[in-house]
Formats: sequence, C-alpha cells, structure tokens
Amino acid sequence: MRTAYQYRLRPTKQQATEIDRWLSMCCAQYNYLLADRFNWYEQNRCPVNACPLVCHLPELRDNPDYYSQKKTLPELKKTHSHYGDIYSQVLQDVVKRVKVSFDRFLKGDSNGKRSGKPRFKPRNRYRTFTYPQMKDGCLQGNLIDLPKLGKVKVILHRPLPDGFKVKTASVTKKVDGYYLTLSLEDSTVPEIKPNINPELITGIDMGLKEFFTTAEGETVTIPQHYRKAQKRLRVVQKRVSRRKKGSNRRQKAVKQLGKQHKKVADKRKDFHFKTAKNLLQKYDVIAHEDLNIRGISRSRLSKSVHDAGWGNFLSILTNKAENAGLLVIPVKASGTTQECSSCGTKVPKKLHERWHECSCGCSLDRDHNAAIVIKNRSVGHPDFKAQLMSGSSSRSH
Repeated sequence: MRTAYQYRLRPTKQQATEIDRWLSMCCAQYNYLLADRFNWYEQNRCPVNACPLVCHLPELRDNPDYYSQKKTLPELKKTHSHYGDIYSQVLQDVVKRVKVSFDRFLKGDSNGKRSGKPRFKPRNRYRTFTYPQMKDGCLQGNLIDLPKLGKVKVILHRPLPDGFKVKTASVTKKVDGYYLTLSLEDSTVPEIKPNINPELITGIDMGLKEFFTTAEGETVTIPQHYRKAQKRLRVVQKRVSRRKKGSNRRQKAVKQLGKQHKKVADKRKDFHFKTAKNLLQKYDVIAHEDLNIRGISRSRLSKSVHDAGWGNFLSILTNKAENAGLLVIPVKASGTTQECSSCGTKVPKKLHERWHECSCGCSLDRDHNAAIVIKNRSVGHPDFKAQLMSGSSSRSH
C-alpha cells in the first residue's frame, strides 16, 4: 500500500537559493524536451515521406521517447556545466514528466481518456522536483538527507507510521515556503479488513444545499470557505490589478493574493479530512455516486461545486478507507434523485422540488431518498458481494 505524508521544510538561505535554481533549470529542460516532442509530432504525424504534387517532405526521424531523451542528459551536462549541480535522478524525473504528459495527449490514460495538449511551463508554474529513490535512514530526527542539497530541517508534525519505507521525496515551493512530500510504502497492510461489518453501511448523496446527506438522514453543512473569503480576495485582487506589471510591488501583491487563496484551500482540506474521519468512525462501508464532477463544474454551478470540493473529498475518503481497511463503493449516479427508495418507482422531480412524494406512501427529503437509493445500489455492487463472500468464509474457518 502506498500513502503520502507532507511536511514543512526549513532550508537555510543557501539551500533555498539552490532549490530555486534547480527549479529554474528543471523548468527550462522540461520545456526543451517538450518542444522536441512537439517538433517530432508536427513533422511525423503522417507516415508518407513525399508529396508528388507539392514538394519533398523532410525525412522521418525516430520518435523521441523516454530512453532517447534520457540519453541526452550526459551531453547536456557537458554543454551546460551548471546542470551537473542537479542530482542525476531529479533530471531523469523531468524526462519522465514529459513522457507522461505527452503520452496522455496522444494515447490517453489507463481508461483511454486523452488529456489536452501539454503546455510549456513558465517559471512560476514549475514548483516541484522529485527524488525517485530514497535511501533507508534518509530521515534522521528532524533532518532529511537530500542528495546534493545536504541535510534539510523538517517540521515533523506527525511521525512516520511504523513499517513504512520512504520510496520517493518531492520538494515543492509554495507561496508560504517549501514543503516535502514523502511517498511511503508498506506491503504488509491488508487492502480490506477481514472482519468488516457489512451491516455498518450507508450511502451519501453529495449536494450544494448540504455537503452530503447520509441514508440515516444525517446532514453536513457546506462551510463555503471561498464565498466567505470573497470580500477579502476581491480587495487583494484589485491591489494586484493596480500594480505595474513587472514591478516589485506587484510581486508582493501577487504573493499576498496567493497566501489568501492557500488559506482558503487549507481550510477546505481540513474540513474534508475531519468529515471523512467522522464518517469512517461510524461506518465500515460507504457508497457514493460516481459523479462526472468535471462536467458539472462546467455548468452555472461551477463556483459552488469548486467551493464544496466534491472530488477532493471523495479522493480523501477513498484513501483513508484503504488505509483503515474499509470499503468505499462508487455506484451509478443516474436516476438516484428520481427513483423511490421504497418501491423503486420513478418519480420525476425538477431541481427546485426538494421533497420526495411517492404513491406507495414514501415521503421524505429528496436528498435523504437519494442517499437510501445509493445505499441500496451498493448492496448489489460486485465489490460488496466479494467482501461478503470473503467475510463469511473467514468466519466459517
């Protein structure tokens, strides 16, 4: 099992300067390698090497894949000696990032979904470099040994869990300082607890009136961190707009604006973690709708959807359930608000109708009804059935 812990870094002035220099050089190399890929793509997208009616086309060249671009790094260090100051595996990870972004553009991800055309990154948008491999014992007390950067102070606000090994380390520059993200692995942790209780199951219906409603009728209010901070953000944004582009005063205003946005994001993230923890303390199995959040966020509800942060919450809930050995099941989202939770009859309702009334006598809140429907659908889900089978077999033994 893999998990990630993030800590605050306290580098010295010399180390902070070196981190900024590495980010600048990695950004330049990323853009150069991406341009090389685009050059190949434009010249070789057609397999025909000549056009008899117009002119001769340039010769086709080999696709600049991960290994061919990786072989250019030793030559890069000869022609640009300052790249020798960067740890070799950090540079190799830049090549990997180019490969992943370009492959998603051409081939798509594991589900076949293609991403948009990769963009060249300006310096202020390239904020992270990664060590793909870390030695055992790299973390000693409150210091971490990063190759070619030395020992950097870490604020260990929580200890690493027992039995986990540090696999990778990423250094990120944010508006309020530097952060370290450690990717941890432990192969001994079970995926799902063998003694999971299938009766402790609930369904949650995500909403914009309430953050979610459970099948038991419990609701959680949306804190609306962004909307509450809009007045302050508007003042700081005007301050940025009035500053002259390229001036030091504008840079200070942009930094202040970034801190305000990060404060909102941190509050939302804290709310998501606490809410997920409370859910997992009550239930062993949680079902939710498999929502097309990207599609919904393009509608007129986009601000409210982004402020609620459904996608981040469901991701946090799934990860915490995996760590605890519990089960989170996504079910089909279509028709959950129109279907009666008692008899299964379709009861059409418009968006402004917030109460469910059925001829069978079922009368309850619209979101509460949808949560019960989601719970009922999860019982027939293959993951839930497999867990019931494994649980019954373990109890029989």
